[in-house]
Amino acid sequence: MSIVKVGLIGIGIMGKVYAHQLDKAQVNGAMLTAVCGREKQSEWVKDNLSANVKFYTDEDTFFNDSELDAVIIATPHFSHPDLAIKAFAKGIHVLLEKPAGVFTKNVLEMNEAAVASGKTFAMMYNQRTNPMFQKSRSLIQSGELGEIKRTNWISTDNYRSQSYYDSSSWRATWSGEGGGVLLNQAPHQLDLMQWTTGMELKNVHAFCHSGKYHNIEVEDDVTAYFQYENGATGVFISSTGEAPGTNRFEVVGDRGKLVIENNKLTFFRLTQSEREFNATYKGGFGEPEAWKIDIPVKGEYLNHIGIIQNWIDAILKDTPLLSPGDEGLKVVEMVNAIYLSSWLKQTVEIPVDPDEYLKLLHEKMDS
Repeated sequence: MSIVKVGLIGIGIMGKVYAHQLDKAQVNGAMLTAVCGREKQSEWVKDNLSANVKFYTDEDTFFNDSELDAVIIATPHFSHPDLAIKAFAKGIHVLLEKPAGVFTKNVLEMNEAAVASGKTFAMMYNQRTNPMFQKSRSLIQSGELGEIKRTNWISTDNYRSQSYYDSSSWRATWSGEGGGVLLNQAPHQLDLMQWTTGMELKNVHAFCHSGKYHNIEVEDDVTAYFQYENGATGVFISSTGEAPGTNRFEVVGDRGKLVIENNKLTFFRLTQSEREFNATYKGGFGEPEAWKIDIPVKGEYLNHIGIIQNWIDAILKDTPLLSPGDEGLKVVEMVNAIYLSSWLKQTVEIPVDPDEYLKLLHEKMDS
C-alpha cells in the first residue's frame, strides 16, 4: 500500500477541518475518499470537497461500500466506541477524536476489538505534538525532577457563554454528551498530566458543580484531588465560568519544579535533593538553593495534522504512534472516577467499577 484511502465520519467543526486537510493533500500518503454525515451536510461536502469524495448518510453503507483503508471518527462522544468497533470488524484502521468514550465499559470493549483486528488505532490527543509538553515529558521521565511529589493543573481558560450551550439541544446534557467540562474541554489536560509524568493514579476525591455558572445540567466547575501509586498527590481544577482564566501546569519533584504557563517552560532546579537537604541541614529556616532556568523549546507544534500524519505513517511505515488508541481509556477512567467520587461524596479507587458507573450515569440521563 502506497496511499491510504481515508474516510471521515462526523462533519462537525473538527470533522470539517480534517476533511479539508486530507482533501488538500496536506497529509502525506493519505487520500480522502468518503465522508459520512447528515443529509443537510451534503451541500457543504459538494461545495468544499473534491468531486471524487463520496458522501454517505448511512454509517453501515459507508463502512460496507466505500472501500476504506482507514477512518477518522469525529462524531458525538457516545458513538465513538461503537463506530470504532464497526470499523475494526471491517478491517479498517481507526483514528478516534477525543474522548475515547463516555464510560469505561464500552471503551474496554473497543480496545479489545482493536487488538483482535490488528489494525492501527490512534487517539486525537493533538497536544502531544506540542514541543513544550514533549520536552516536559523528556525532562520528567529522564529523572531531572527526581521523585515526583505533586502535580497541579489549573485549567480555567475555557470560558463559555450561555449562548454556546444554547446553540444545540444536545450540548451540556448527560444524554447528549455524557458530561460537561470534564469530557469536553479537559481531556487534553488530563491526558497530558498522565502522559508527561508517566504516573498511575491510585484514587480520586472530587467535587463537581453542575450548572454553577450556566443554565445547564452537567458540571461547569470541577476540583479533583488525586493520589498516585508512588505517594505523590495532585490537584486538577477546571471551569468554563471564569474570566480571565488560568492555564498553569506544575510538576514538583524532590530535585525541583517544572512550570508551564503562558507558552513558557520554566525549570526551578535544586542544587541538591530536597530530601537530602531536609535530612542534613541544621540551620532552621533554610531551604535548598534553586536555579530558575527558562528551558528552550525547539520544534514546530504540529497540532491535529501531526497526529493524522503520525497515524498514516504508522499504517504505511510502522512508525510508533505518538498517541496510541488504547491510551484513551486512561482519561475516561479519570473522568469516570471524578464523576463517581462527586456523586457518591467519597474517595473512589481506580479502576472504577464499570457497571456501577454506568448504572449511575443512566440515572443521570433518565432524570
